[in-house]
Amino acid sequence: MPSRLLITNVRVVLPHRLLEPGYVYVEDGCIAEVGEGTTTGGSGLTEFDGAGAYLLPGLVDIHSDAVEKEIQPRPNVTFPIGPACGELERKLAANGITTIFHSISFSAGEGVRSNDLAATIARHISGQARQCHLIRNLVHLRYEISNTAALELMEELIAEGVASLFSFMDHTPGQGQYGSIEQYKKYVRKTYWLKEEECDALVAQKIRERQEVDPARLRFLAATAQARGVPLASHDDDTPDKVEEMYRLGASIAEFPVNLATARHARLLGMHVCVGAPNILRGGSHENNLKAREALDSGAADILCSDYYPPALLQAVFYLAADGYSLPAAVRLATLNPAQATGLVAELGSVEEGKKADLILVRLIGGQPVIMGTVTGGKLVARFAYHLNP
Repeated sequence: MPSRLLITNVRVVLPHRLLEPGYVYVEDGCIAEVGEGTTTGGSGLTEFDGAGAYLLPGLVDIHSDAVEKEIQPRPNVTFPIGPACGELERKLAANGITTIFHSISFSAGEGVRSNDLAATIARHISGQARQCHLIRNLVHLRYEISNTAALELMEELIAEGVASLFSFMDHTPGQGQYGSIEQYKKYVRKTYWLKEEECDALVAQKIRERQEVDPARLRFLAATAQARGVPLASHDDDTPDKVEEMYRLGASIAEFPVNLATARHARLLGMHVCVGAPNILRGGSHENNLKAREALDSGAADILCSDYYPPALLQAVFYLAADGYSLPAAVRLATLNPAQATGLVAELGSVEEGKKADLILVRLIGGQPVIMGTVTGGKLVARFAYHLNP
């Protein structure tokens, strides 16, 4: 691909307004000029006519479990990591996600979340940036605090530079995301196809291991991540006190707070609050926890992520834009705000001169947003030509 690209005849979504029509000129992988109206290119320039489509910054997804299902689509069915990650990358580009924090969970024995396999996946993804790739693949290490066997492994991965985001999880049954033991057992039954006695054994193990957690080791792990410049996140906090605890550890992001009071407290502390795009589209949490729309409408959340379903992120942005939010405000939830939260805002998250040219062309077809083209680093990595009936 030539190093100069001109995208014209588009509706450019800036952080706080639209350029209709507008254009974006890209040189050597970065946005060199953003303008209103029309312009023409010169020699040696690739010109792309957007035909009135929206031009957005590429989506920045800070929490996605999709890699787990790509590698292990069914319990005890594991596919090779390399091909699985390659297939997932194509799907992400097709859904407008140009920067992905693959969420790799270390939960000690829960299928693909076992320590050895999770570490292998994390190291593979971290190495993708140095190999053939379509989008920006980053690693979000998710550490289950009761998994004491993985403490040294976490320190190793952080020291190796594998982690771009680190979060503490506590999925002990009876609190957090799983307010009752039966709620947790229902989850593991359907996810890992466990028998009743296996569910009981896992619950007992989780409760026992949680009682053995050493807070000093968690503080050391948090300090290790911070020393490497890795942002910290909490996960599924269900009380303001838990948010305070995570905040004292250095967490600047609260993921999926279980209720509105907890989400509001995190925002009062100056933390970013992340909620799931599937929650927006479904009208609520699949675990009957906080409704994402309620959190956004009350100012208690400022980031959307795809959680477990990558197509939901773009869909949720345009759903909100059709239901009370301006398009720039909705787009910020999945671009500028997550870029700010993860320290990437100097290069990514908005259509502004000097930033990396990670861009997506979006058209509404039948009221639904569809990707017409995806650009990363100034290169058109995916293009779709729909057959439209007159």
